[in-house]
Amino acid sequence: PGVINFAGGLPAPELFPIDQIRECVDAVLTNSGPASLQYSLTQGILPLREYIAEHVSKKGLPVTAENITITTGSQQGLDLVGRAFLEPGDYVLTELPTYLGALQAFNFYQVIYCPVTMDDHGIRVDQAEEKIKQFKPKFIYLVPNFQNPSGITMSLERRQKVIDLAFKYHIPIVDDNPYGELRFSGKAMPSLRGIGGDAVIGLGTFSKLISPGLRVGWVVAPIACSKIIERVKQATDLHSATFPQYVIYEFLKRGYLEPHIEKIKVAYAHRLGVMESAMREYFPKNVTWPHPEGGLFLWLQLPEHVSAMKMLNESIDAGVAFVPGQPFHPDGSGANTMRLNFANATPEGIVEGIKRLSVVLKKYC
Repeated sequence: PGVINFAGGLPAPELFPIDQIRECVDAVLTNSGPASLQYSLTQGILPLREYIAEHVSKKGLPVTAENITITTGSQQGLDLVGRAFLEPGDYVLTELPTYLGALQAFNFYQVIYCPVTMDDHGIRVDQAEEKIKQFKPKFIYLVPNFQNPSGITMSLERRQKVIDLAFKYHIPIVDDNPYGELRFSGKAMPSLRGIGGDAVIGLGTFSKLISPGLRVGWVVAPIACSKIIERVKQATDLHSATFPQYVIYEFLKRGYLEPHIEKIKVAYAHRLGVMESAMREYFPKNVTWPHPEGGLFLWLQLPEHVSAMKMLNESIDAGVAFVPGQPFHPDGSGANTMRLNFANATPEGIVEGIKRLSVVLKKYC
């Protein structure tokens, strides 16, 4: 209570489209009641998969519903990929830093990480190639759009080079794209799957666009790969919950998604601007960050000697929470980094939270 929360990856609950979801729930119960409450296909309900296939096809390589598996959020997609393809002792190449939830998913399969540093354009391809030659990783895991946690978007040139690596060394890419629709500025990029085709397994989700509580995501993959993922999912949970799939499809069918995305983009872009403006005004000058063109996160670099983890309890006592950056680094580095979520606080709360955090930062920086 009283703590302004910049931690977690939560979207703003006051922006959830509750009235529209209520309409969709009523329509589903009226028109598809028994079917929406029954067991379903492991791959997911066909109309939703067809819609996603059409959406994915617009971004690049054409796919069909057979390429799509509906998952319980994209987090389950990470686990299914791990179950399907990883064995103890396998290497996985990741960005440094990388998404903590992916590390948690893959850790279960006792893998070893090959982390590769990033610059303002994304993963360093020269370093990635050296790691590939040395360790022969099972796959490359990337978050190319508004990366979690760094907020960096991979440039078009870098995307092409990463795809070239995948083909040269016959290594698949896992493209995790929960934030790709949340672009506020800059030029839209083709998806990695749009460039690399069947060299890429894509993960997507409605969690950041509609509601995370509905838990509807998807995996798009080559047919042979989709069949393996389908078998693994069947053994895991038979299928993702039927009712939320029907509700999401009704939401899409009614044309609610695009206007809603535009609405949340305006709100999030404003909150990002408010947070960066407050940081420039109140933070010590030796705290830096890359400017994200979208997504949910700002990634702070503190002076080398500063540990964000050591600041956390004092910050919470001061009434503001953040996520220390070290857990996003599979090599244990990154003690002097932290992640802030600019989406899940009001503009007034953002300014007050940044003021509170600045008081703590000035003691350490």
